[in-house]
Parts: sequence; C-alpha cells; structure tokens
Amino acid sequence: MSQLSSTPQGLAEVEVERRLARYGPNELQAAKRVSPWAVLFEQFKNLLIVILLIATVISAFLGHGVETIAIGVIVAFAVLLGFIQEYRAERAIEALRQMAAPTVTVIRNGQEIEIPARELVPGDVILLHAGDRVAADARLLESVNLQVDEAALTGESVPVAKNTEPLGAEDLALGDRDNMVFGGTIATYGRGRAVVVGTGMKTQFGRIAQMLQSVETGKTPLQQNLDKVGRVLAVAALIIVAAIVAMSVLRGQPLLEMFIFGIALAVAAVPEALPAVVTISLAIGVQRMVKRNALVRRLPAVETLGSTSVICSDKTGTLTRDEMTARKLFTPDRTIMISGSGYEPEGEFSLNGSIVEPSQQEMELLLASALVSDAHLVRHDAQGAWHIKGDPTEGAMIVAAAKARLQKDDLDLQFPRVGEIPFTSEAKRMTTLHSVKDEQVAYAKGAPETILESCSRQLTSKGELALGDTDREAILEAVRQMASEALRVLGVASKADATLGDAERDMTFLGLVGMIDPPRPEAKAAVEQCERAGIRVVMITGDHPLTAQAVARELGLLRAGRTVTGAELEDMSDEELARDVADIEVYSRVSPAHKLRVVTALQQRGHIAAMTGDGVNDAPALKKADIGIAMGITGTDVSKEAAAMTLTDDNFASIVAAVEEGRGIFENIKKYLMYLLSSNIGEIGLMAGATIAGLPLPLTAVQILYVNLATDGLPALALSVDPPEDDLMQRAPRNARTGVFTRPVVTLMAVGGLWSTAVNLGLFVWALRSGRGVAQAMTMTFVSLVLIQFFKAYNFRSDRRSILHRPFANKWLNLAITWEIALLVFIVTFPPLHEPFGTYVLSPTDWLITIFPALTISPVLEMAKWLLTRSQRRSVN
Repeated sequence: MSQLSSTPQGLAEVEVERRLARYGPNELQAAKRVSPWAVLFEQFKNLLIVILLIATVISAFLGHGVETIAIGVIVAFAVLLGFIQEYRAERAIEALRQMAAPTVTVIRNGQEIEIPARELVPGDVILLHAGDRVAADARLLESVNLQVDEAALTGESVPVAKNTEPLGAEDLALGDRDNMVFGGTIATYGRGRAVVVGTGMKTQFGRIAQMLQSVETGKTPLQQNLDKVGRVLAVAALIIVAAIVAMSVLRGQPLLEMFIFGIALAVAAVPEALPAVVTISLAIGVQRMVKRNALVRRLPAVETLGSTSVICSDKTGTLTRDEMTARKLFTPDRTIMISGSGYEPEGEFSLNGSIVEPSQQEMELLLASALVSDAHLVRHDAQGAWHIKGDPTEGAMIVAAAKARLQKDDLDLQFPRVGEIPFTSEAKRMTTLHSVKDEQVAYAKGAPETILESCSRQLTSKGELALGDTDREAILEAVRQMASEALRVLGVASKADATLGDAERDMTFLGLVGMIDPPRPEAKAAVEQCERAGIRVVMITGDHPLTAQAVARELGLLRAGRTVTGAELEDMSDEELARDVADIEVYSRVSPAHKLRVVTALQQRGHIAAMTGDGVNDAPALKKADIGIAMGITGTDVSKEAAAMTLTDDNFASIVAAVEEGRGIFENIKKYLMYLLSSNIGEIGLMAGATIAGLPLPLTAVQILYVNLATDGLPALALSVDPPEDDLMQRAPRNARTGVFTRPVVTLMAVGGLWSTAVNLGLFVWALRSGRGVAQAMTMTFVSLVLIQFFKAYNFRSDRRSILHRPFANKWLNLAITWEIALLVFIVTFPPLHEPFGTYVLSPTDWLITIFPALTISPVLEMAKWLLTRSQRRSVN
C-alpha cells in the first residue's frame, strides 16, 4: 500500500485521473494489423507470378488472346488462393480483451462503487466475490475462504486457495503466488479485498499479449523449399529460353514468332502452377482432416505435421479431461478403486481387480461426501455431456456417490441441510448439519490431518470403535500413499446428535477420498502410436510436479527421462536447456515464458515442434511452435487464434490422425513435384537439344501450352489426392532440413526428364530422316511427349515402391489419364484442330512407332528405383 501510495479507503478521484493519464486504461493494446492490401501485394513478390505477369502482358500486346487468357487465369487463380489462405487477422489480442472483466467493484474515497474495468488504476482497492472475474493483477489485503480458478493462466486443474501471508520466496511460479490474484481469472468461492498492482499490458495477461505480438512465425519447410526451387528454376529456365530464342533468331527465324515461342517455352519451363496446385493439394487435405476432427487455419502448416518430431502437450484438458475424478475410497477396513473418468456418473467399484459392491461403511462415506458438498451434477440435454456447477473437487465426490446410486438432489431432499460451518483456509474443513430421523447429524470434509484431529472414533465393519494412535498412523500412512500417487486426498467424518457448537468435536472418522484429474482414456493409445511413428511426446504443465509425474507415468510418457520444474528452468541458461532438452520428458510449474523457451530450445536442436494446449497461458508457445494445436471445445479463444490447427473434439488421439493426414499430403505433394518437374525437364530438354543440334523446333507454341496446361494439370491434381501408402505411420519423421528434394526424388526427376528428352529428340530426328514431313514428325514427337508423361504419372506414385504395387489404386488418376488420352486422339484425328494445334493424322504404323519408345520410360524409372533402394540399404548396413 505504501509503495502504491494507497490506503484501505481507496484513491481519491483526482488521484485516479492522474494515474489514468499516467498508466493508461486497463485494457490490452492491439498489435499493428496487416492490411488486406499488404497481404495481396505480398502475393506478387513471388518470382513465378512476376514472370507470368510479364508473359501475359507481352502476349496480350502481340495480340495472342488464347495464350493471354490461359496464363492470366493461372496467375489470378494462384494469387487469389494465396491471398485467401494467408490473410487471417491476428485476433488473439481481441480474444484476450474479451476475457477482461467489463465491470469491477472498487473502493474510492471510502465508498464502494462499481466502475468499468478499463478505468481501474494501480493503487485501487477492489472487492472480490464468488463468480467475479478478476479485472487486474492485485495483492490480497483480505481473504475469507477465497478460491480462484487460474486454469486459463497457469494450467492448475483445481481452484487455488488464497491468503494474505507474505510469499516464502522470490520468483515463485504464478501458481504458487497465493497472496496474488491475476486479471482474467475467476473467483469461485469466498470473498476478498485486494490492491491493484498492475493494469492493462502490465498484467500477466498483458505480458502474454506482448509475447503474442513479438513472436515471429516463420515459413514452413515446404514453403522454404518451394521458394528456393521456384527461384532456381525460373532463373535457369529464363536463361535457357533466352538462349534458344537468340539462337533461333540468329538462324533466320522470324523475331515475332520467336517471341511467342519464347513465352510458351517460359510457361513450360517455369512451374507456374506450383503455388496453386500445392495450395489445392493442401486444401483438399484440410477437408479430409476436418472429417477427422482437425481444423487447420493455415494451409502450409498441414505439411509441417508430416515432419513433426516432438509434440509438447499441455496436461490439463489435453492429456487429461480437466474433470476431477475420485479414484480411491479408503475406510478403516479396506481401500477400493473407482473406475470411470470425468463427470460421467458411470463406473464400478473394485478390490484387487475384482468388481465389488460398496460396503455399508463405504456407502456412508459416499453419502457424507455428497451431503457436505455444494456442487451439483447437471446435464444440458439427454445426449449432452455432464457438467459440474461448483467446485470441481466437490464435483468428484458427488459423481463418486452417483456411481453408487446416491444422487445429490435426492439426498438433499431426504436429509435437508439445517446448519453449516463454512470452509476457511485456517480451519481447512467444511461442516454441515442435516436433519436425519428426528436428529441432527454433522458431516465434515477437509484436510485429512484436520479431520483426524476432530475424531475420537472410527466407523468399521464391526461398528463404531475407538480411534487409537495406531489407527491414526495407519490412516496417515494411507494419506501419504495416495499423495505419492498424486491423488488429492480429503478426509470425511460424521457426528450424530450434533449442534453447531459441538459439531467438530468427538466426530467419527468415515474414510478418505482420493481424487485426480485423470488422463483421457484414448490419450495413452495415441501416445503409443506417436512413439511408433517416431514422435516424442513431452508434457508441459503449470500443475504440481507430483501430479504431472503421476499422469505422465500412467500415459507412458515418463520413463527414463528427467522431470524439471519452472524454478529449475529459471536456473538453466539457454545453452544448458538446449543441451538437456532431449532428455526432459515432463515440465511442471511452468510459466508462459518457460513454454516459449522449451519450444525454442527444441527448434534449436533441429526438431519440428508441435505444441498442444487450451489455456491462455499456451498462446505464445502455440504461435512460436512449428505447428500450434488448440483445443476446440475447452480451448480459450486466445489459444485458438494463436494456433495453426484446432482439434474439434479436444481429443489428443486426433493429433495422430492429423499427423497421418499431414504425412500423406506431403507425400502427395512430393509425387506431384516429381511428375511436374520431370515433365518440365523433358520439355525444355527437347527444345534445347533440337536448337543446339540445328534442327527445326519439334513443337509449336500451342502444343507446348497444351502439354503444360492440360496434360500436366489433371494428372498432377490426381496425384495430389493419391491414397496413402500402407506403412506411412511406421516411418520415422522425415528430416525437414532435407525438404522435398531428397536424393531419390532428384534422381528420379532427372532420370525421367533426361530419358524423355532422349526418346523424344531421337524420335523427332528419326522421323525427319525417314522422309516424313516436319508436321508429321512434330505430331509424333508431340504424342510421344504426352504419352511419356502419362506413364510417368503412374511411376511417380511412389519413389520407393514398384509401379506394380496397387498400380490402379488412384481412381482419379485413372479417370484423368483416360480423359487426356481421349483428348489427345481427338486433337490428332479431328481435321479442324490440325491447323491451330499444328497436328497431322498419324497412320497405325506411326502410332505404334510413337507408343513403343514412350513405354520405355517405365522400365527405366523402375530400374532407377531399384538401384536407389539397393544403395540406401547398403548405406544403412
């Protein structure tokens, strides 16, 4: 209060105005937005797009309408798709704003008033009651049983009890600062009074907002590869095209004709459809992923899934259900287990693996647990999920009672509450009095040590017996055992014929209830599948170390690796973290800044890091990660806006399905690139070879455009939806640094392109020397080039497996090739098309002579695959 120059009576209005001018309103500042025009302009920085625009302008200037329209459509398509996918407003700050409280109760000039939350200033004294959203960061002056839900900020799965005592140490994690309340969190129980210490961007939420603004999102590996390939291909193609045109002009070819030919050849050489087809491929993949409960916000992030090597997963609500569940019941006679997960009132009781019915003592324990709780179990509709209204710990107790067919609402009617001693942080227990058969019975729940101090007797199968020192030690040992399993333990007791004055003396000990936020049932299988796919799963949580370790062991995440707390992370330098990050499997009690450090350290070690989460605290790391994955149901708006992908069912298992789709999409893009670039090499190689040899040009400008725009188009698109290979999820993640163009891919592209060049050039020379006219020779070369590309489409369905492995599994490719063959025959045989396409009717002999050399591409590529596979096996051995 002294540091803030404030008093318990609050600030004067004059001082409030001065501070408001100094500190600004209590709201989060929006980052500078990127305008739609800027995003649109970015699309035209792509070198391929620029070249095509130049070609379009020249073609239009020369009056060639067909070529102008064809190239213009491709440019418009690529730019529009890129704009739509890349322009997404950064609304994370707006989502954070919505989480701020609209009004707040404050004391000013000694008067209690309600003001807009944006008018709050440091030094203001605020009042908090159950259900209030905290409007700013504040130090507590008074706390009466105050509990605050900080899950969105810290990941803590249960409300935190607050007090006014000084902290035990400096630099504690947010979850351990018990005398502080933070803006954006919610008071769930009790009341309090606090002095504001930080507003707006100076709050913990504000720091997250600043981190969101400052985190840079880089290009994905695929984008980097395609940009590089596009630049190299464009420069190389333009040099070759310029050389061919220059040589042709020097040999006496008409200048205007060579300009048109140069444009057509540039279109063939430059993979102008690359951005569009890759975008289409990703978009189709995204539609498939939606059916598997994964919604992708940023298309290029899809391929990142395929190379993900580490998933950094939040615990609460992601690996666990974020629903406290009673797991164990202890009575003086025995300890039994309770099955089921979350708030679904379905489960069984078991002893040593065998299903049992709860004993009379256990039923009494469950009845008492339900009566002494204020929470209620509700269901919004017949098919809807179950929810708890009230404290989640009490929710776990009433759900456990419901599993024994003891319904909270029925119990409240049968045994109405007539008195209550509320929970306090000092007493650490809550006691209620109920009317039971003409007498008042007291029921109490609280910290086991506190409950035991109130008890002199215990309920056993032999009735009520005295509670001796040995019995107390046995109960405390059971508490320690449950605590070592990361269970939150509450003791329960009762007293017959009680009054408010003596209710908490000479009670009868009923038992213990052990609770935990349980792992999702499907999460363990998903973790195992990640392991088979070579993906490491790391838990990063703000929860208690013991709880984190117990959940991690149950899921199979914690084996030989280390566990690290946020405090230990603080003591580690960035270099030490980067060195040790591969050995750490569980991080607990961490802050948003810690999560960012972990993701950054993994990326520095060469990992492709995915980060899952649902809380506000996850947002900066979600944005920094190579792919951020938010939870669609329990996730905050902030996390969804920061993430690249959202799971619509909040199911960790859906991540595995998304990874499979991501891998499949990337494989298909690779197939498309092999096919397209190999075809381009063949086309430009044919033209360059003929020019160097001093031969007539083997293709017309229209033929080149047809081959490029029509023939390459449909088969390439069909390859982008090729069915995934059988062992896709049995392979280790691909190395993102090697990108698309691995040794097998480059080798197969080169072999396919060079063989196509050799075959077609050879056929053209042979046709000319055999006495056939130039038009006939050009037609045979045109047909041969098209057929070779058709055969290559089937060969490039895999860079490892034979063409004979499920050769016709891709029905879209079959349809595309059938359609294109029909078009090819139509162009060659239909006389009205001969002049525009420069074709000539071929005899059956000419067809055979043309088809046979084209067929040789398949065995050549098969031989190349076999040699590559053999070479790789040798290098592994």
